[in-house]
Amino acid sequence: MALRKVRWGVLGVASIAVRRVIPAMQKGEWSEIAAIASRDARKAEQAARLLGIPKAYGSYAELLSDPNIEAIYNPLPNHLHVPWSCRAAEAGKHVLCEKPLGVNAAEAHALLKERDRSGVKIGEAFMVRTHPRWLRTRELLRAGRIGDLRLITASVGYSNRDVKNVRNIPEFGGGALLDIGCYPVTLSRFLFGDEPSRVMGLIERDPEMKTDRLTSVLLEFRSGQCIFTCSTQLAYHQRVVLFGTKGRMEIEQPLNPRTDQPSRILIDDNPSDSTGAGIAAEMINTCDQFTIQGDLFSKAICEGGEVPVPLEDSVQNMATIDAIFRSAESGKWEQP
Repeated sequence: MALRKVRWGVLGVASIAVRRVIPAMQKGEWSEIAAIASRDARKAEQAARLLGIPKAYGSYAELLSDPNIEAIYNPLPNHLHVPWSCRAAEAGKHVLCEKPLGVNAAEAHALLKERDRSGVKIGEAFMVRTHPRWLRTRELLRAGRIGDLRLITASVGYSNRDVKNVRNIPEFGGGALLDIGCYPVTLSRFLFGDEPSRVMGLIERDPEMKTDRLTSVLLEFRSGQCIFTCSTQLAYHQRVVLFGTKGRMEIEQPLNPRTDQPSRILIDDNPSDSTGAGIAAEMINTCDQFTIQGDLFSKAICEGGEVPVPLEDSVQNMATIDAIFRSAESGKWEQP
């Protein structure tokens, strides 16, 4: 059992925070949501009542000045991730910043410098990186369950044509690659245990909103490749398949599995059988990846350990995304 709970404050009333992250962290052993802030005091008060949060503030600055708040969860729009995470660090608060960490690697590096200056803990909220099934998947790969990993294929998308939505505003860091393409990037780096040596990107932009609405990517690693597509204007879908020299694995509902039932890793040890008769399922116990993420971060604060996804990793992830954007412009391979 935790000796104490870290007192968290939340910047903003973003949908992901209100619907998923806050309720999940409230179930945690190490985390307590003690306050929430919004630029609209009524929205903060409404969210506080709905979620049973003790304090509500009508500005982000008020929350950062609260001496009882130890850590900040930052789910603001992408272009506000680094500025407000820096302000939180300057106020002496630890920061869990929603993905993507910023809009480019330069921003991520600036936040890393602020972390080193202030001495607080800062990490990126890639909840998939702490889910037991992805940790187990990496274990299976390292044990050679499907031979040598050579190829990762992924596709993720949804449909959103709302011109006022932050995901569709370029200056807010909108677009498919930053919003959801960042998942295949981080997962491929996590599973290969390496950085891509070069990347190729193909982007189709919305003619009205100018955001990337359909992006296809090839990442080349020393031991294999990752090929993925992401879109903000396709039918909702998400899929990740891993191919090795002796088999393949697929993780069901790879990014946001249900929290009320176990999830499965599908393992095909006999890929030559097209009937799928050789497919076995490894069950992963029911859990909430946002609860796990929050508690691991809180535990790192209490015990002085490393946060789940440190900023050094985030800088590398953003550098890869930067290279994909450059490749789409140049039409050539680019190096992160």
